[in-house]
Amino acid sequence: MNKSIAFTGKGGVGKTTCLILFLKFLIENKKDYRILVIDADPDANIADVIGKKIHFKDTIAGKMTNLRIKIEKNILYPYKDKKQAMEAEIFNCFLHVEAFDVIEMGRTEGEGCYCSVNNVLKNALDIISENYDLVLVDTPAGLEHFARKTGKDVSDLMIIVDPSKMAFHTLKRILEISKEVSLKFKNYWVLGNRFSTDNKEILIKKLNFLDKVEIKLLGFIPEDKEIMNYNLFAKNLLNLSNENPAYKSVKEIFKKFI
Repeated sequence: MNKSIAFTGKGGVGKTTCLILFLKFLIENKKDYRILVIDADPDANIADVIGKKIHFKDTIAGKMTNLRIKIEKNILYPYKDKKQAMEAEIFNCFLHVEAFDVIEMGRTEGEGCYCSVNNVLKNALDIISENYDLVLVDTPAGLEHFARKTGKDVSDLMIIVDPSKMAFHTLKRILEISKEVSLKFKNYWVLGNRFSTDNKEILIKKLNFLDKVEIKLLGFIPEDKEIMNYNLFAKNLLNLSNENPAYKSVKEIFKKFI
């Protein structure tokens, strides 16, 4: 696998949108890439943004819920043990789209800790990733997944920031927590989303004051009404026009990245 990229940041900054725009760029420019998209956010949005529907029973959480019931009833056939059963169920979660695959973590139902599902995904990620050139991970808005070291197999951290104080605060906390739990990413990227020409300098100045590993500012995506309408009316963002101004910015940004 060449790269595994986690898109993170405060809730509402546009992580999913940025990931899908990057995916659109890859599909058009890297046709030979084998790409896997992992929706690791319990509040899953990837399927909606690409015009697909993934039912709970087809998510990792759904498979694990069903498997737990089988384990309680001591019904594991045809699997030898729980580990083999879990791995097999994960491979049954894939949604195959023409140019890429999607796997959704899903949410837990009822009582119970979400950590077990997270750990299943973490432990299986190495096995799954061997079959792909690029893995894109849409992460939860919170920071718990970093504290649990579920990002340990990620090579590049893509921190999405919008022009808000809360987004800057989350950026600093993500960097602090990655240090506290000894997470070492190969690259730390910052991508400004929904920035106007007037407020770009604010982010640049804030990054200059951060006492941290080398952070690379990838660029800025302007606010775009057409993208807002795509998201509002659940239209497939991969069908966005190549002439869209924001997408033109995306293409120039990610040409530098790949």
